Amino acid sequence: MSTRGINSGDRELTKQDVRSRILLKIKTQKEEDRNRKSCILKNKLFRTLAFKRAKSVMFYIAFGGEVETKEMIEETHNSGKIVAVPVCKTLRVIRPSIFHHRLVLKKGLHGVKEPKIKRFMNLKDIDLVVVPGVAFDKKGNRLGRGKGCYDYFLKSLSPQTTTIGLAFDFQILPNIPITPQDTRVNKVLFA
Repeated sequence: MSTRGINSGDRELTKQDVRSRILLKIKTQKEEDRNRKSCILKNKLFRTLAFKRAKSVMFYIAFGGEVETKEMIEETHNSGKIVAVPVCKTLRVIRPSIFHHRLVLKKGLHGVKEPKIKRFMNLKDIDLVVVPGVAFDKKGNRLGRGKGCYDYFLKSLSPQTTTIGLAFDFQILPNIPITPQDTRVNKVLFA
């Protein structure tokens, strides 16, 4: 396993090593860089065929310095597409809930904001899922925050549902340490 770009000395990096090093970079990134790169990623996402064709898109609600999705959610909703966001029902179960930017948010199970009033969607009705991650590789392997929520969720999606990860350039590594429980995304966009 190679994880060039992160100083590992002579030993292989574990998932936790990669997670803690990348999370530190995410949290210490300048706000102006985060906003600029998030805007670039919004434009890249909106130009994809998967986004153009999608009637319904599930976005994550950014927290902890992640690629910002607020503007993406607003513009997607204003374009007439159905927007959903994740709601954690239990420690590992995510359900998509219909969302628009005027809904009131509250902190959910893992501290991530979610709609106070929930209107759940059927998984088969989601065309595109925009996926967060701590780190990705160009093959679509993804390292999350360690709870496995998105891995379980992504496995439950229809094969026709496209999944796209959003990341800052420093979150893209040559290889991600993976296990059989990990689930790839179809595509990774980065800036």
